Amino acid sequence: MNFHLNYPDLGRFRKLTPQQVGWLLAEGVRMSAVMRPPIVMLAHGFKADDGLFEEHAHGEPFLVFPEAEDCIFWQPRSGAMATWNGRGFAVGEDLISAASTCSFDGNLNVFANPLDWLRWDRDGIVIVNLSLAFDRLRDVPRVAVAESLLPTYRKHMQPARMPELFVLREHKGAAA
Repeated sequence: MNFHLNYPDLGRFRKLTPQQVGWLLAEGVRMSAVMRPPIVMLAHGFKADDGLFEEHAHGEPFLVFPEAEDCIFWQPRSGAMATWNGRGFAVGEDLISAASTCSFDGNLNVFANPLDWLRWDRDGIVIVNLSLAFDRLRDVPRVAVAESLLPTYRKHMQPARMPELFVLREHKGAAA
């Protein structure tokens, strides 16, 4: 991964506890989905009003998913998702541009939450910032969307704004 300057030092996060790993396994997640790089980590804090993660020693436990430009944080009990620096679009976003994702009639899977994403062995993405969905996904040839996300996906898969349209009158002069 090519980390940027405003990227957290991953050493500040902890490994998952045996209880957390046990919970994930009991929920149908394979160990390979938890341990494969980048490894799922643990942080304590909360989601701030601006959508960024705020570390706090006595905060809720969040699972941490390191991405190329950001870290995505997910609190399993509440479902809250946050980012470290606001650049992250989705968990697993490197698959969007991977040639193998849509080759051989494959598609990019879009999951409703990180637990489903982990259950499917990280084969797809979980969108964190829906306002970027159109720009980030418009060139993907095939997308499979979780049924519960379909209305939200359709709502956001359009440009944020279109230019105002004017019509130029054509001058119809005599032919030379």
